[in-house]
Amino acid sequence: MIRWVIKLILNGAALLMISQWFESITISSFGVAVWAAFILGVVNTIIRPILLFFSLPLHLLTLGLFWFVINALTFALTAYMINGFEVGNWPDSFWTVLMAAALMSLFGWIIEGVVPKQKG
Repeated sequence: MIRWVIKLILNGAALLMISQWFESITISSFGVAVWAAFILGVVNTIIRPILLFFSLPLHLLTLGLFWFVINALTFALTAYMINGFEVGNWPDSFWTVLMAAALMSLFGWIIEGVVPKQKG
């Protein structure tokens, strides 16, 4: 449980850092960032597999690059669901959201590798 909380806080911090790099992405507070990281995790657990299933032909056609679009959609959907987390005018900010979602995936991968696994 403590590992999950640490990962959630680190993902929130990563999200807050990403919002500092892109001016169209705004997060009002660290609490909103942690809440957004939690909701992003829920969206990635529930909605992302459905989107991946229905977009399988596009994944095959683009040799897997459509995965980035799915990440951007889940990122934007998370921002839509949370007050205090904005990604700018959608779809005008698509490329910004695409880059931010890719960075969030990278940070999530790094966090997964850095936070030690519990024994037992």
